[in-house]
Amino acid sequence: MKNFKSKIFLASVIGISVFASCKKTSSGGDPVIIGDNSESLNSSFFERVNYKGAFGNTDWTSGWANYNPQNTDYPATNATLSGNITTNTTLDASKVYLLSGFVYVKSGVTLTIPAGTILRGDKSSKGTIIVQQGAKIAAEGTASKPIIFTSNLAKGSRSPGDWGGVILLGKAPNNIPGGVGVIEGGVNVTTEGNHGGTDPADNSGIMKYVRIEFPGIAFQPNNEINGLTFGSVGTGTTIDYVEVSFSGDDSYEWFGGTVNCKHLISVSNVDDSFDFDNGFVGKLQFCVGQRDPQLADQAGQSNGIESDNSESAFTTTPRTRPVISNMTIIGPVSSSAALASVDPKHEHANLWRRGSKMILGNSIFIGFKYGLNIRDKETGDALTDGSSLITNNIYQSYVPNLDIIASGSIPSFASVDLLKSYFTSKGNLNINEATSQTLLNSPFSLTAPNFTLKTGSSAATGAKFN
Repeated sequence: MKNFKSKIFLASVIGISVFASCKKTSSGGDPVIIGDNSESLNSSFFERVNYKGAFGNTDWTSGWANYNPQNTDYPATNATLSGNITTNTTLDASKVYLLSGFVYVKSGVTLTIPAGTILRGDKSSKGTIIVQQGAKIAAEGTASKPIIFTSNLAKGSRSPGDWGGVILLGKAPNNIPGGVGVIEGGVNVTTEGNHGGTDPADNSGIMKYVRIEFPGIAFQPNNEINGLTFGSVGTGTTIDYVEVSFSGDDSYEWFGGTVNCKHLISVSNVDDSFDFDNGFVGKLQFCVGQRDPQLADQAGQSNGIESDNSESAFTTTPRTRPVISNMTIIGPVSSSAALASVDPKHEHANLWRRGSKMILGNSIFIGFKYGLNIRDKETGDALTDGSSLITNNIYQSYVPNLDIIASGSIPSFASVDLLKSYFTSKGNLNINEATSQTLLNSPFSLTAPNFTLKTGSSAATGAKFN
């Protein structure tokens, strides 16, 4: 969500200085640089695999993910979670909780959610969990007993935006003026929604083996809650094996922060699958997204990756610069014959703009109308000076001459041919529909997809981390 962001930033009276030094993180020991970071794929965070995309021959979603939550039977609620959580609290996995209204986990408090717990979000009160700065969530499920946040509506009547979502707020840096922002989604703008600070290793807890289904309710027009929102969340936080499905807005959105994430699933959301803003500099590996051809953002456009540095000051620091490897995003277009029936608001596999930087490697993006769009001069300058990198990826899109785009009021490249030359020089491939169909087993099934590699897939080898 972009048209509301300029209205939600709180300029602090006290500015936060930009540090030139680095600080060890609590997740792997790699340095995080406050300011414009220089992390690369050559980091101990990344598992060295040979294949491109989020999967090799093993389906890491098996047993805990759910691609058809619309038709899943969930037990009725018999307990309620609401109001402020002011003391350390552990839920009871034998109960099914109605998540009612905005539930604030207050600073200094940990909310523990045991494996197998089910929480059903109330629509009328916009049920949402907000983990405030200084608070923690301990939501650690297992592959056999995932933690499930889902709609409280009956099977067959659920839809995107049935409840709010999960919001984590930390004290890691961002590039919002003054260093402090108020998260979007209608969170109390006086204190409870604040995020940002000077601690890149800040810890908001753990979310592991967690499903978030049918979130993304609109607090007001153009001010929706995402499935899982990160506001300046630090590297002390663990995010691994999380699925967001049927979100009414973005599946995942990062506003600044340094948090690293692995094994993320985005399924059938309305807006962007993965959205980066305000100086986010974390690392991601093994992430998959799948677009539903009939679900798209009618107020804007829906993209696989959408990345911005700042709406108004494209070169403000720290620059948005996620480092991503082994991502697979399946667009809404399963074939050329299906293109005409896809919602027209579906657009790019990747849209980088407003000065965003990025390191993106070893990834697969197929089935999109448009491919890679590098918008605005500041965004493209980062590619030519080497502080951004697009390397070793596979793309496939359908609209002629929009597979690679250099756009903006001042284009990022003087001609699209220069961008295409960069693209091919870094080992990236643009393939056709027939070749794309040889990569993955069953990526376009909306209820039982299989994103693993076909026998003989060209994506089975060639990944690089240098």
